[in-house]
Amino acid sequence: MRKLIIALLCSLPLFSIAQTPTAQYKVYDVKQQKVIQLNDLLHDMKEIDVLFFGEEHNDSIGHLLEFELYKNLSSSYPKTVLSLEMFHTDIQPVMDEYLSGLISEKNFLKEARVWKNYEDYKPMIEYAKTNHLPVIAANAATRYSNAVSKSGLSILDQFPESSRSFLPPLPVDTASGKYYDKFIDMLGGHGMGGMKIYQTQNLWDATMSSSIAKYLKSHKGAKVFQLNGRFHSDEQLGTLAKLKTLLPKLKIANISCFSGEDFTTPDWAKYSKLGDYIILTDPTVKRTF
Repeated sequence: MRKLIIALLCSLPLFSIAQTPTAQYKVYDVKQQKVIQLNDLLHDMKEIDVLFFGEEHNDSIGHLLEFELYKNLSSSYPKTVLSLEMFHTDIQPVMDEYLSGLISEKNFLKEARVWKNYEDYKPMIEYAKTNHLPVIAANAATRYSNAVSKSGLSILDQFPESSRSFLPPLPVDTASGKYYDKFIDMLGGHGMGGMKIYQTQNLWDATMSSSIAKYLKSHKGAKVFQLNGRFHSDEQLGTLAKLKTLLPKLKIANISCFSGEDFTTPDWAKYSKLGDYIILTDPTVKRTF
C-alpha cells in the first residue's frame, strides 16, 4: 500500500502544500516568532541560495514535506537543484545516467547503493527524472568513511589521484567547540565515541558542503535544496558551517524537522536555536526505516 501511495504521488501534477494534512505538522518561523504555512517559507526563498532540510530519517511526514517543498521550489525557481546526503559522490555518473533515462531502475538501485528506505526519497528522484532536473549525489562514499573511522582523516592523503574527484579538498578540518560537544553528547560520552568516528562525521560534512559549493560555482543563479540528517545542519553547524566557510557570501537558511512529544502545544522557544524554521511532525504517525 505504501508503495502504491508513493507511486500515485509521483504521478500527480504540481499541487498545493496543503495536500499533506496540516494536522500532522506545524511550521514555526523563528525570526518572526510565529507559526506559518509552508507556502510562506517558499516566499522567503527569493532571498535564499541554499535551503537545508534537516530531517529525521524515519519521519514519514517529514519525507512527504520534503517532496512537496522540492516540487514547489523547482516550479518557482527553475534553477533549483536537489542535493542529497543519501547518495555518494562516486555514484554521480550513475545518478546522471538514470535521470537521463539511459539505464534501468534496477541497475540504478543496485549501482547507486540506495538506502533501505529509498522509497521515501524515490518520489523526488522520479520527479527530477520526469522534469529533467539535476540531482547532486553529495555525500562521501562508505569506503572513505570506513577508512577514516579506522585510520583517521590523514588516511585520505594516501588515496590515489583518481579518487580525489570524489573527495572534498584536503586536508579536512575537524570542527571543534560546540559541534564536537554535541556529537560526544549524542554518543553518550567520550568513552563511546572517539576522535576517529568524529573525523568521519567531519568527512561527511566536508564532502556535502564541497559538493554543493562545486555545483554553485559552475551554475550561477542556482538554488540548492539540501537534504540531510538534521544533526548535519541544526544550529547552523556541521555541513552548513563548512559551506559558509567555502562560500561566505551565500545566503543560507535551515529547517529542522522532527517529531515532537509536545506537538499539541509546542514550546517553540525550546527549539528556536535549531534553525531558521522548525517543523514539528505528529509523533503518533507511523515512522519508517
